[in-house]
Amino acid sequence: MIKLRSAMVLPLVAALAAACSKTPEPTATSAPEPPATSKPAAPAQAAPAGGQQAAAGELAWDAPASFESAPNPNSMRKATYKIKRAAGDTEDAELSISQAGGSVDANITRWVGQFSQKSDDSPKRTELKVKDIKVTVVEVKGTFAGSGMPGMPAQDPKSSYAMLGAIAEMPSGDPWFLKMTGPEKTVTAARADFDKLVNSLHVK
Repeated sequence: MIKLRSAMVLPLVAALAAACSKTPEPTATSAPEPPATSKPAAPAQAAPAGGQQAAAGELAWDAPASFESAPNPNSMRKATYKIKRAAGDTEDAELSISQAGGSVDANITRWVGQFSQKSDDSPKRTELKVKDIKVTVVEVKGTFAGSGMPGMPAQDPKSSYAMLGAIAEMPSGDPWFLKMTGPEKTVTAARADFDKLVNSLHVK
């Protein structure tokens, strides 16, 4: 047997003790440390339908029973109604509801310009307030030359015609236009129902 000298034994013992004091390496079965937790991201807010702000609102109304709903002839129309002709008239009247740009005065001037040989009391203009909506009502009587919309065929002038129009200025956004045209007797007979519709206007 080989005897070790004391000078060699002491360093060897010290080295073994130091090795035992080290932290062991993780084995394959060691569970990994849990990752640092973070606050979950807030869900994204959905945009309003149609890209419009909900605060803008749209115009709503209650149509009288005598106003018959009809298909809209173009995308600018929000609604179209037919009003049955009065006795002695050969045509029904039509009420169109649309939303477009332009000032109130400019649109009234355009409407009045669609009539020639106007009656002495035309045009009439009245302003009122309906549930915080400013409404300008216009009445014109005379010979109607047609709406003059681009792309529409020219119409023959129609005598003894009338127009009832209302322009509703919304709290925000473009104004809305309610325009009833037809034979004078029919439009005059429908005046009460037209006023009811105007007074039912509200923002939804």
